Amino acid sequence: MKKKLSLILALLVLSASLSACSDEGDNFETRTYTPEGVTVSGIDVKVADREILVIPSGDGQFHIDYAESAKEFYDISVSDSGILTMISESDKTWTDYIGGSKSADADQITIQIPNTALSVLALRTTKEDISLPALTVTDQLALSTNGGNISFENISAANSIALENKNGDITGTIIGSYDDYAITCSIKKGESNLPSAKGNGSKMLAAINNNGDIDIEFINE
Repeated sequence: MKKKLSLILALLVLSASLSACSDEGDNFETRTYTPEGVTVSGIDVKVADREILVIPSGDGQFHIDYAESAKEFYDISVSDSGILTMISESDKTWTDYIGGSKSADADQITIQIPNTALSVLALRTTKEDISLPALTVTDQLALSTNGGNISFENISAANSIALENKNGDITGTIIGSYDDYAITCSIKKGESNLPSAKGNGSKMLAAINNNGDIDIEFINE
């Protein structure tokens, strides 16, 4: 009996120690990235387990609001072609997942976009939502998540829109006529108001979902 109690106490001490070590690397600090001295023509975000919220900018500049720690951080840069890139990186080990927690703010990335047309907008995440306001993309728009919802309002793209999800819904409105788009749609374990295939469109709309619904409406202005 004494041996069992000693073993249990040892395990509790080890768990507390690992939890303390984990917490040391999970002190998140909020930050804002604002590109300066460059022209941003597109945005490419690839992160994990973060909600992506896009909102209009209040001062005519691009901003990315986020939180990072010593263990979870981001590589943010602007390429020579003007693409603003954000990629999540992690130095976590298995002990960092024991007893650790983070604030709700650490789970969200807010991208502020001024009233200007982007050439490319690509947003990819996992286990969280992607939300877009009304915006226009002059070339390609791509949204992808796994385990969250994709929602948008009055978006448009000159060439193509690609939407992909799993274990969540895709809902929103697209500016333009239904006849403007050649459509491909693949859905499993859900319902969709889009046809599986439709030709004769000058633009492309591709929607893929597994274990979720697709509800997209077209709005003529």
